[in-house]
Amino acid sequence: MITIFGEGRGFRVAWLLEEMGLAYRLRPIDLFAGAEQDREFLAVNPAGFIPALTDDDIVMVESIAILEYLMARYGPTPLAPTASDPVFPLYKQFLHLGEAGLAMPINAVVATQMLAREGEQDNRTTRWARDIFESRLGLVKRQLERTPYLAGEAFTAADISVAYALLLARRTGNADFGDAEEAYLARLTGRDGYKRALDTCQGTKAWAMANGG
Repeated sequence: MITIFGEGRGFRVAWLLEEMGLAYRLRPIDLFAGAEQDREFLAVNPAGFIPALTDDDIVMVESIAILEYLMARYGPTPLAPTASDPVFPLYKQFLHLGEAGLAMPINAVVATQMLAREGEQDNRTTRWARDIFESRLGLVKRQLERTPYLAGEAFTAADISVAYALLLARRTGNADFGDAEEAYLARLTGRDGYKRALDTCQGTKAWAMANGG
């Protein structure tokens, strides 16, 4: 049985599994309630961050690596274009940009907003992180002017990767999107796989509903 430990970026994994029609279970992890006392979780990931995944005797961490593992092991799937497909370079670029160029910097901003003392939330580091996010967002905007999805005409795991970051930014009040981006997010969040994943990830669902959907 595939088990996802933790929501957050684990939502990407749940969404992918729903799109692929694979059975799994979600093991909630509350990092704010003292995950350092959660022995089962720490046995899986001693570093104590989420998500983590177990698949029988396989243990994986890092959400994009988990997506790639699942598609390679349980594919082939149209969610992962093959290397011979003309859209493969775009797919790979946006699959990784969704984390390295978008989610990572905006997460730094969100964490500072949540944890820093008043007066210290807007600082040189958060301004740098916002600049990184905005510059990479420009690549997303340009591609959406050309095609309905980031790798072309079809939905792929690259869209799961990027949509997570865009929704994080929007729900935390750190991004204002134009019509193309909003239409893109509406297409993605209207998918049955997204809705099923949201029903499984109740913490994510409650947070999303409290912050504009």
